[in-house]
Parts: sequence; structure tokens; C-alpha cells
Amino acid sequence: MLAVLAGCQVRPLYSEAGGTGERLASVGFSHPGSRIDQVIRNHLVFLTSGGAGESKHAAYDVKLTAKSTASSIIDDEDDDNVSATGVPLPGRVQVEATYTLTRLSDGQVLKSGKREVVSLIDVSGQGFAKLRAIRDAENRAARELAEFIRAEIAIALAREPQPQATWQK
Repeated sequence: MLAVLAGCQVRPLYSEAGGTGERLASVGFSHPGSRIDQVIRNHLVFLTSGGAGESKHAAYDVKLTAKSTASSIIDDEDDDNVSATGVPLPGRVQVEATYTLTRLSDGQVLKSGKREVVSLIDVSGQGFAKLRAIRDAENRAARELAEFIRAEIAIALAREPQPQATWQK
């Protein structure tokens, strides 16, 4: 039993001994191509650096692309998305992100993935309220996606071997 427990490699993901926090702070992110990309990127920069801003000397790079789709849950023939009684209808916003984590020193891809998050909304018949509800739902989904992506990046970086110290005489 002791031999099995001695081989156990369980440790906290963000432990200082593993250096994952330092590696997370050395991640750079590609420039955004859309508003959704920007929201996810900004939240990822905050999460990986602990609020200190983007890394000036990045050792890793994340390329990120995201897209968003909004739809009504109820398939209604009216285009205004409001029931006959004037009650807003339920809708959904789906945000999908694809990312690739690359080590800059040798260009090796450490992790790539695709995640999606659905955020539910009430779709009003008023034009501005409908647009604002969709944007708010996109923002909620983008922040949640950033949390998922940060966790997956942290796991990939925790698996990276520790740099070996070189001793000189």
C-alpha cells in the first residue's frame, strides 16, 4: 500500500513548486479578429497574469478564434420573437472558441482544443433590447470560455518538464 501511495503524483495545479503560475504569466495571446475574440483574450490575459497585464517576454503563444451564434429556442414563424401576449421568448447564444497553445522556443504545439458555451436569454421585441441581450449573453459566455481555456492551458503547462539547472564551476 505504501509503495502505491509513494508513486502518487497528485499535487495542486497552481503550486509554486511546479512553476505553473510562472508559466501561465509567460503566455502571450494573438491579436483578436472580432469583438468576441477580444473579450475572451482580455479575460485570459487577466486570468493568466493575475491582473498584471500581458507578458512582455512570452515563452508560449495562444492563437484564438471565436464565433457566436444567436437563435430562438422556440421555432416561431413571427420574426419579432415576441409572443402574441407581448411576453419575450426564450433564446440562446452559443459562443465557440478554437485555440492552440504553442511553445515559442521550438514551435511545438502543446495543446489545441475547441470549447463552446451556451448562454440563455429572453428575446424582446424591442430592437435595442434584443441586441443588448445578445451582447450581454456573448460576454457571459466569453468569460466562461476564458475560464475553461485557462484551466486547460494550466494543465498543459503543468505537464511541461522543469528546466534543468546547469551548474558551472
